[in-house]
Amino acid sequence: MLMSDPLTPSPIVATVDFEADGIQHGFLRLPYSRDDSAWGSVLIPMTVAKNGDGPTALLTGGNHGDEYEGPIALFDLARRLSVDELTGRVIIVPALNYPAFRAGTRTSPIDKGNLNRSFPGAPYGNPTEKIADYVTRHLLPLADIVLDFHSGGRTLDFLPFAAAHILEDKRQEAACFAAVAAFGAPWSVKMLEIDAVGMLDTTAEAMGKVFVTTELGGGGTATARTAAIAKRGTANLLRHAGILKGAVEHYDSRWLDMPSADCFTFSELDGMMEPLVDLGDTVVKGQPIGRAWPIDRTGSAPFEFTAKMDGILAARHFPGLVRAGDCIAVLGTI
Repeated sequence: MLMSDPLTPSPIVATVDFEADGIQHGFLRLPYSRDDSAWGSVLIPMTVAKNGDGPTALLTGGNHGDEYEGPIALFDLARRLSVDELTGRVIIVPALNYPAFRAGTRTSPIDKGNLNRSFPGAPYGNPTEKIADYVTRHLLPLADIVLDFHSGGRTLDFLPFAAAHILEDKRQEAACFAAVAAFGAPWSVKMLEIDAVGMLDTTAEAMGKVFVTTELGGGGTATARTAAIAKRGTANLLRHAGILKGAVEHYDSRWLDMPSADCFTFSELDGMMEPLVDLGDTVVKGQPIGRAWPIDRTGSAPFEFTAKMDGILAARHFPGLVRAGDCIAVLGTI
């Protein structure tokens, strides 16, 4: 992973003025020279809404291109937001990894870059690294609070939750968890990452920002329920931050903890998945939670996956076929 270079200007240009009051709809213009457009660009849609002095929220979706609740909520917010409702500033980028979003893929079809493993990025890197660099050096410094939407994409399915991470700075951690509570998802999670290197999450947290993320479903689609959770959660977070007028609407949310690596179960073989428990079901240590059936012959016994701890099923592998190395289940404790 390339490192952000503070001495090299970003090639990305914003077509909006971040300091101007009012509502502006524009783009982040990323130069991208290619066979069919020698002086071409990728135009990443964005909106900036500002009304006087106050805190700034950075709202991003489409960090992974096959996750849709965030883009749905943020394209909707960009259309509906009125400057009279605001005190401060909202920066909205509904589809941050725009090439991946247009392709409906987790990673960019241009360079196969996984944006959420490319931070802090580099101005002289590939297109994905250039996007990460611009966010790191130009958008995050403007923000007091950051909401980055995720869901399971094509390969995972989650209980709908908002989350923050355990942090060394306990005042920052408390502020992050207060924002998670304000979001008001059906579930709220103290998040443990299995691969935190290069994430927007850790980059924002290292800069002292209040950071909230989500996992709102999966399967490469959205539902009416999960889209509604994303919309109301965004409004609640902006109210909590003092940017959007009105009181936070309170919803019951159950807290989940992810205390150790025992939360995660990985497959060591290829096969066809048979779930034995569903999302939200309670499991006990040693309980079978799924089977992988051999698919190259009949008459063979399936491999059985068992829970490594007590808890509930918070996430599962979504496709019917599984490959060695795939995460097939994530458990949490209430």
